Amino acid sequence: MTSARGRLTVGAYVDGVLRGDRAVLARAITLVESERPADAEPAAALLDAVLPHAGRSLRVGITGVPGVGKSTFIDTLGMHLVRDRGERVAVLSVDPSSPISGGSILGDKTRMERLSLEEAAYIRPSPSRGFLGGVARRTRETILLCEAAGFGTILVETVGVGQSETAVRSMTDFFLLLMLPGAGDELQGIKRGIIEMVDAIAINKADGETKARAERARGEYRAALHLFPAPADGWMPPVVTCSAITHDGIAGLWDVVIAHRAHMDAAGQFALRRRQQALAWMRELVTEGLQRAFRADPAVAAALPVLESAVGEGHTTAFAAARELLGRFRP
Repeated sequence: MTSARGRLTVGAYVDGVLRGDRAVLARAITLVESERPADAEPAAALLDAVLPHAGRSLRVGITGVPGVGKSTFIDTLGMHLVRDRGERVAVLSVDPSSPISGGSILGDKTRMERLSLEEAAYIRPSPSRGFLGGVARRTRETILLCEAAGFGTILVETVGVGQSETAVRSMTDFFLLLMLPGAGDELQGIKRGIIEMVDAIAINKADGETKARAERARGEYRAALHLFPAPADGWMPPVVTCSAITHDGIAGLWDVVIAHRAHMDAAGQFALRRRQQALAWMRELVTEGLQRAFRADPAVAAALPVLESAVGEGHTTAFAAARELLGRFRP
């Protein structure tokens, strides 16, 4: 049942995940997130075994500007899905890792106080560990495990809006951008690449004195979206207002997600996006494997510190050093 270093056997992981055992699911995610070489083979075997039981969820990526209240919003949205719609919800939240220590606070679970107590909800915080795209290195694999465990809705909360945040778009079915009331500087600050990829924009904190500002911002964002080319899938991203505090607009926002799914199904785009997700995952793994093989190559390993020193001291260019390293690589 249990292998070396406290790991379960692959069969035990598979059985536990398919039963929806939360403790085993947590251990399975830890296994696929592990960077220990010895864990690579059992992690791959686990994913192969659960793959036929995955893929039936609705995957929603959620990003937003700093201070927009992503965790509070997801707590409220998750409670609506669990309590009002009878959904089983998994939240994959990504916390930024320190570039110095590599550590991460992983505080999102504590900020989702109500949802974390729900039996039909599962919250898994993971450190980004410097991985680009606003997600963790094994977010794709974690999605599959949560789907195999029976969670029908997967919410992926990214680190925050940045130039690389669009990576989450390649692993989700619906991409939501949360914004604050009062467009102005915020409208100038958001990245064009994200705006071109979103499926909806929600102006959060539309309550109290900021409600009127949120409505004005909604109009400005709607006007801005019309400046972009029409999406190839025929879906025009709506702009809505909501409040995670008063719950206003939360149910309506989820209706938008459902309407988007129906539109994508009717247009044959949902299956296409899932195929694109699978291809993106494959390419990501190929790139990762090549990087690992490159660094493990004896000739590269021997030359790397010498060339890094030469580049750092200005004795050679980064271009020349890279060419030499690639020339030494013998896969």
